[in-house]
Amino acid sequence: MASKLTARKVETAKPGRHGDGAGLWLVVSPSGAKKWVFRFTFGGKVTEMGLGAGDVLSLATARERATEARQTVAAGKNPIAQRREAKKAEAGKPTFGAVADATIDAQKAGWRNAKHLGQWKMTLGPAYCASIRAKIIDEITTDDLLEILAPIWIEKAETASRLRMRLEAVFDHAGIRPNPAERKAFGKKLPSQKNAKRGHHAALPYPEIEQFTAELRAMPGVGAMALEFAILTAARSGEVRGAKWEEIDVDAKLWVVPGERMKAGRPHRVPLSDRAVEILKDARPLANRSGLIFPGARSEKPLSDMTLTAVLRRMGRGELTAHGFRSTFRDWCGDKTSFPRDVAEAALAHVVRDQTEAAYRRGDALEKRRELMAAWARYCEPKAGDNVVQMTRPSA
Repeated sequence: MASKLTARKVETAKPGRHGDGAGLWLVVSPSGAKKWVFRFTFGGKVTEMGLGAGDVLSLATARERATEARQTVAAGKNPIAQRREAKKAEAGKPTFGAVADATIDAQKAGWRNAKHLGQWKMTLGPAYCASIRAKIIDEITTDDLLEILAPIWIEKAETASRLRMRLEAVFDHAGIRPNPAERKAFGKKLPSQKNAKRGHHAALPYPEIEQFTAELRAMPGVGAMALEFAILTAARSGEVRGAKWEEIDVDAKLWVVPGERMKAGRPHRVPLSDRAVEILKDARPLANRSGLIFPGARSEKPLSDMTLTAVLRRMGRGELTAHGFRSTFRDWCGDKTSFPRDVAEAALAHVVRDQTEAAYRRGDALEKRRELMAAWARYCEPKAGDNVVQMTRPSA
């Protein structure tokens, strides 16, 4: 009986057939090219199945493949036919890129902002996922995803977190369990982002808001009016810039922002302080057929976000953003008042993420928020003796 092959024998094999036993053969052509074959009998016929190139496939790997094929024969199946079917199935399996695109198509109808579509396409496209776009999705592992997320996990914390959640959505769409993009799948391989730098908007420290308000009221123009209104209502700048008179009930001192203009997609009631109502009265002469409270230079269009930024720059406060005053308000709520946390969060129209808390907080705490916003307006109000020249603001 011929002895089994060794790595050395494989390396120095001459042209011909060299058996390793149990159906495994190394075939060397006259040119010196080598290949591994598995010889077996199926259905009464002797057949050979190629296992791979002899100068690429090691002896150990060739033996493993031969063992798998032998087990398939023992189970009553033809390993050649089975491999052919497996290749067909693999060719029909979707790639990550195909499933990612399908996930976006399935979800985009529910997005209120076209910006979301662009963000999903960018993060799940070649910009971040080039290494997995062409891979069969059910062959992608958590380690593959780690190679994408780890380099940006701290440096671009917000982008990385959103990308991980979008990856999770893609694997959910494919029905893959366990989901390799779940946060728990990474364990400690992805560190906490608690202290990571995020793209927060620059905010004014709340002790400076009184002086800031005095300076702001000295600024002419509709942009300054809109900015003060945004500060007093703790609203997002887009909500203020798009505000219409039909949303205002002056008698009830209430502004109802419709759901289609809210980030959370649901209507938001905003109690108006006395000063906020005064700003609305000042803005009345600006009313036109657009219905906008704060119309832009082109009267049919809202103010641009750059208009509010320009006001800050003219004040020498170019480091601040209009959105940052929401943080100023929230810090003041937490540090200087005894109003409950959920009242402050409701004032900011934040979605309650804790399901238990959300179940109990069915209302929007309007009357408590009315007290809160009145207190905020008093805190922002310039006191007598402020060292700022007060000017009468033009109505236009």
